[in-house]
Amino acid sequence: MERLKTDLLVIGAGSGGLSVAAGAVQMGAKVILLEGGKMGGDCLNYGCVPSKALLASGKIAHTATVGDKFGIQCDRPEIDYGAAMDHVADVIAQIAPVDSQDRFEGLGVRVIREYGRFVGPRDVVAGRYRIRARRIVIATGSSPVVPPIPGLETVPYVTNETVWAQRTPPRHLLIVGGGPIGLEMAQAHRRLGSAVTVIEAGRALPQDDPDLTRVVVDALRNEGITIAEGATAEEVRKDGDLIEVRAKDGRLFRGSHLMLAVGRKANLARLDLDKAGIKASATNIKVDAALKTSNRRVYAIGDVTGGMQFTHVAGYQAGVVVRSALFGLPAKAKTDHIPYCTYTEPELAQVGLTEAQAKEKYETVEVIKSALLHNDRAITERRTDGFIKLMVVKGRPVGVSIVGHQAGELIALWSMVIANNMKLSQVASMVAPYPTIAELNKRAAGTYFSPRLFESDLVKAIVRFVQRWLP
Repeated sequence: MERLKTDLLVIGAGSGGLSVAAGAVQMGAKVILLEGGKMGGDCLNYGCVPSKALLASGKIAHTATVGDKFGIQCDRPEIDYGAAMDHVADVIAQIAPVDSQDRFEGLGVRVIREYGRFVGPRDVVAGRYRIRARRIVIATGSSPVVPPIPGLETVPYVTNETVWAQRTPPRHLLIVGGGPIGLEMAQAHRRLGSAVTVIEAGRALPQDDPDLTRVVVDALRNEGITIAEGATAEEVRKDGDLIEVRAKDGRLFRGSHLMLAVGRKANLARLDLDKAGIKASATNIKVDAALKTSNRRVYAIGDVTGGMQFTHVAGYQAGVVVRSALFGLPAKAKTDHIPYCTYTEPELAQVGLTEAQAKEKYETVEVIKSALLHNDRAITERRTDGFIKLMVVKGRPVGVSIVGHQAGELIALWSMVIANNMKLSQVASMVAPYPTIAELNKRAAGTYFSPRLFESDLVKAIVRFVQRWLP
């Protein structure tokens, strides 16, 4: 077995691991990167990139069906599902070189295409290599949960990892799980010609404000998607060419294909964490605010920590680790400024506290709402469903929820505002070009000040006094 020594060992070449490796090696550290699967991890190969590419195909198909609103009569689009999946593969191929082994070796990273397992507090074995590192970063990501539904082993099913191999469209797709992955895949497939039924044990998008999720769910139902809430899958079975899912309350759902989208689990099985003295539960590695595990030489970032499971969170955490591991500086990861978005149409985005969370944490919270219905650009594009909701404490936003067109773009401003503890007056002073959807952010901030200015007797008295004395 060949023995190697390094400053930093990164286990996992997903978004978090790649960010750590690239940052560390370019700052002069000796870095070894382990990856037994595909470079780029879940985001590039199975998650963010392919799902948004398929949503883009669905959006084009859907646009042709609503042209009459704009004075355009379109024939029913001819959809080639296989070609749409080819588009997905092409998008992945275009982005893949950025995450490739060649690129990282060009930066100076030693890339070993093997899975790693701990054999000591500082030692990891990967294939024929035994590696000792001063610091180790675990960034092994997560995988789809396969729930223990009786009969599941008797029927074919896909997850977000395996759906991309399909080349023929599902006639009727059953999706177990009404979270972001389930609803995004539901809308993409519906727009590409499939009948779709979503089976959700609780309510759709359960982590989000129901005031906003209602807008998304209504929009998807209006497109012909069946969303069955409060339906816990109790049994799955094959009935000829069809798949049946029976819920605990007796409801029966029948379709041609089945997709599971009930959540994700941390990839821990191969690591032998106990050999390194690393504490973990069945679902995630335990880390402190600095992202250190119980073994102070080992960090863990991204999905494997069980927190917010988003690519941009792993990238942010990578920066925290690089500061700590390379420079020995104090660094802590925060989450209050981390935004996220569900990329259905309309989109749903969140940063900071929801309304319910803000009211639980603070005694006095002002909730400000501003609707897209009053945004001129939204009116021109007939995308007026949705609104922005601000949770404000003493003039500063502590949370922002947005549902509607370009919510994922709009939320970025509020991440900056919350990250820098800015006041709403600073947002109100911005100038957005007219007409843009971005004006919604300024309008929402202005809505906070409107009653303070236009309904204030004191302000009116001051104006009358000044007007008497102005020449």
